[in-house]
Amino acid sequence: MCGIFGYWDRQRRALDDAALGGMARRLAHRGPDDEGIWSRPERGVAIGNRRLSIIDLGGGHQPFVSDDGKVAVVQNGEIFNYIELAAELRAQGVQLRTASDTEVILRLYEREGISFLSKLNGMFAIAIDDAREDAMYLVRDRIGVKPLYFCDDGTRAMFASEIKGMLPWSGLPTGFDGIDLEAIHHYLTFNYIPAPWTVWRGVRHVMPGTWMKFTRGGVETQRWWNLAAQREQDYEFSEWSREFMEILDDATRIRLRADVPWGAFLSGGVDSSTIVGLMARHVDRPVKTFCIGFADPRFDESPFAAEAARRFGCEHTMEVAELNMLDRWPKVLYHLDQPHGDASFMPTLRVSELAAKHVKVVLTGDGGDELFAGYEKYEEFFARPEAQVLPEDAFRRSYFDSISLFSPQGKGDLYGAEMAAAVGGIDSFSTAAKPWFDEASHFDRLNQALYLDMQLLLSGNNLVKPDRMGMAVSIEARTPFLDWRMMEFAFRSRGATKLQGADKKHWYKKAVSPLIGEDLAYRKKQMFTVPVGEWFRKDSFPWLQATLQGSDLLQRLFKREAVGGLLTRHREGTANHTRELRALAALALWWTGIQAGA
Repeated sequence: MCGIFGYWDRQRRALDDAALGGMARRLAHRGPDDEGIWSRPERGVAIGNRRLSIIDLGGGHQPFVSDDGKVAVVQNGEIFNYIELAAELRAQGVQLRTASDTEVILRLYEREGISFLSKLNGMFAIAIDDAREDAMYLVRDRIGVKPLYFCDDGTRAMFASEIKGMLPWSGLPTGFDGIDLEAIHHYLTFNYIPAPWTVWRGVRHVMPGTWMKFTRGGVETQRWWNLAAQREQDYEFSEWSREFMEILDDATRIRLRADVPWGAFLSGGVDSSTIVGLMARHVDRPVKTFCIGFADPRFDESPFAAEAARRFGCEHTMEVAELNMLDRWPKVLYHLDQPHGDASFMPTLRVSELAAKHVKVVLTGDGGDELFAGYEKYEEFFARPEAQVLPEDAFRRSYFDSISLFSPQGKGDLYGAEMAAAVGGIDSFSTAAKPWFDEASHFDRLNQALYLDMQLLLSGNNLVKPDRMGMAVSIEARTPFLDWRMMEFAFRSRGATKLQGADKKHWYKKAVSPLIGEDLAYRKKQMFTVPVGEWFRKDSFPWLQATLQGSDLLQRLFKREAVGGLLTRHREGTANHTRELRALAALALWWTGIQAGA
């Protein structure tokens, strides 16, 4: 796990050492153990790395450079099958000088070119400077577990693992004029900004499963993996269960490869309990597990985590955390670089801080809900009789509306004249959602909904959470459910294997019950969150009111009376505007941090 950064200048202009050093310092939390920069100012290129040492602690210094000095590689992430790939290379006569997974990337690229990516099983963002082609590649893993941002003004391209790692040196405006108002428009639909947009007009994501090749003449983009290539098939439960457990077990096993202490986040839910149960199969010592509890039993999962820890003989660490975490919100947003309206980032930071006292790597259950229909919203939407009989276009729009934060009418009521003029005619459904639905049109309707959430919610919000909150305290989060073999298997599985009436994760829970027990497999899902809406009605209302009404950004974008109406209705209890107010507060706090130079 690391932070990477660099630039490619088509006019061969060099970026000075002070700027490169500044980019590295901005990412130091992602890699406090080491720093390396490969700079070729005569070519106008540099790639750099801040390293969190996980594998081959002594020999894994980056960048890795070819013997002839013409290819240099940096990566953020881990290649979990690097041992098998290294063995293949040695069998072909390739000499490997280290036990690092990054050297495996270099040697594979030297032999096979960019097509080597299909061999990687991991989470990664990679930059490759190739003087032979006079080109630079940026690569992102299949589903976007690892972040990678870039900006390109036509003459110079820059990239970094976090926006803060390049923005001050990009030449882009960072005042109001630099904000992408279309991205804000989408943010108010999704509660996060969907890729490829970012809050800044000149900054974009490298899309998941995609590589970009920067040359003197421009940039080429190619998608190297597509989840929609799967086709659903029929299974008997016994066959399905066997394949599911074999894939997940092996995905967990290879994610235990590390030369540093590791553990797991354990909530006692079906996903984290399953991962911990599989971890325990592969080790000869207790698995270190971590959770936070709350004094309010409505939000406290710690008894379930303790039950799972006892079942698997874990070395379990739990701390009771303060429930009101609003004071953590500015730090959360600093590490996010963008507004996110999801309150669960705050407790995720808190449990990451706890784990970081003991380990450098944690395994998590992220991805299980999006792959196998674990959220209440799937049950609620598909319980509607019309969900299966609506015409296709109407079904898609109906599902989209069910997951939207503000409706088009709600945004219209909120927007001031400047915002309304800037985004008039832009429909978030047509722009951000419909292309993913079109790709998934051959799936059944539940899998279409899950595919949309894999591409938008998972990569745009839910994977941002463990990456940024873990990296804020320099720990690496690994996600066995997002092994490419599991993702492809999940979308070969029909929706009926995932949702049967109110039974979410239908076959999945049945398959893991012998491992984790029926009590944990079938316990009611409890969201990992905090009661922000209650705080907003009570003690924190004055803070919220001051935050929203005192924000010059919100005053410029939105009608003051519309924001005031949301506040009043929520406080009086005539409406529950928790999610809307949370999103507006995150936007205001993000902007306050930007103005303060955070």
